[in-house]
Amino acid sequence: MRGIWAILAFFFMSSPALAAKGPFLSLSNTDFVVLIAFVLFIGVLIYFKVPNLILGMLDKRAETIQDELDAARLVREDAKQVLATLERRQGEVQEQAKKIVEAAQREAADVLAQGKEDIQSSIIRRLAVVEEQISAAEAAVIRDMKNEAVRIAVSVAREVIAAELTDIETSGRIDSSIAEVEQHLV
Repeated sequence: MRGIWAILAFFFMSSPALAAKGPFLSLSNTDFVVLIAFVLFIGVLIYFKVPNLILGMLDKRAETIQDELDAARLVREDAKQVLATLERRQGEVQEQAKKIVEAAQREAADVLAQGKEDIQSSIIRRLAVVEEQISAAEAAVIRDMKNEAVRIAVSVAREVIAAELTDIETSGRIDSSIAEVEQHLV
């Protein structure tokens, strides 16, 4: 209502330079006709309760906006909860990954230690086998040397005996010597 009185006061108190020519309360004065049309327009608006409709629409819009703000707050709170859950899960996953890496490192160290032990035991076994082979080879060489020495001794003995004895005596003695040597070799 204040707005209407302000508009009316403007028209009635306006300077004569702004008014149309002629008396103000005449239908030939355009300012007066515009004023009447404006007052009738405002009256029609009030009669049909347009200001209440506009206020109702504004109230509905304000309620809609408030509902949207409330929904946005709920969504924000939900997002905060989801973020907190995800951060907690991320921490748990990082902790699990850290444990897995530590377990893998421990297992790798155990496998490495076991591998070292296996290699050392394998080397020890191979050294033992090689030492046995060396001992066997030494024994074979010594046996071969003894056999060769016996063969040489028998050969030398034959020559010496052959030179000293006659053929008949020699063959009897040689046969007995060979038999005796064979008994020692076996």
